[in-house]
Amino acid sequence: MSRSSGPDRRAHTSGIRHRCATTRHWTIAWDRTFADEEIVATMADRYANFAEFSKEEKLDFDYRIWLRDLSTPIVVLAPHGGWIEPGSSEVAAAIASEDYSLYLFEGIRRGRPHRDLHITSTRFDEPQATQLVGSAQTAIAVHGRRDGNDPRTVWLGGRNASLGTAIAQSIGAAGFEITAAERSLAGREPLNICNRGTSGGGVQLELPRTLRDELLLDVLRLQLFCDAVREAMLASLSA
Repeated sequence: MSRSSGPDRRAHTSGIRHRCATTRHWTIAWDRTFADEEIVATMADRYANFAEFSKEEKLDFDYRIWLRDLSTPIVVLAPHGGWIEPGSSEVAAAIASEDYSLYLFEGIRRGRPHRDLHITSTRFDEPQATQLVGSAQTAIAVHGRRDGNDPRTVWLGGRNASLGTAIAQSIGAAGFEITAAERSLAGREPLNICNRGTSGGGVQLELPRTLRDELLLDVLRLQLFCDAVREAMLASLSA
């Protein structure tokens, strides 16, 4: 099942493996809980949920949905793709490649304010997304964040500690910086779209704008990053 209103943006990245001689040891504070995560994240949003969103925004004019359901135990998604958080769709598609179920929710009118089409992850209830994620064990959500003072570090969140730790180790071994996300982007709420799989926990990757731009301009570096994530995904399925 798929819906697409634009060119196929998938990227095939399998077949290339890069390893470092040493692997860092990562300690992620998975036991932290952030009660104010949803409040902080939704303050600037125009819409509280997809029902409100769909009353005002037009499918295939303001936004589009691309879905591929392969019934895989892991779903990769970019709930703020296209021009909402530029580059997140491309990274998500490259991670999924041809092997994993993929969901992209994309703003397609360039120049619109981020808050206009952004539905925070704890309230992201577009039916096709919730159905796809809900039928899988877990999900990996790719997001974009502002650079701030940290333009190249991936912020890691979500409730799936084992998969998250594996991704952190793999990304770190590939030479990328990664750390636990700040509380407003920690992805720990059970209603966060990445946590709506049958296991009750997923992974949220927040990539700064500079890193996203660099990955899209450097195919080999994008492959390196995505292969590191895919290696962790494969290892988690084999465990």
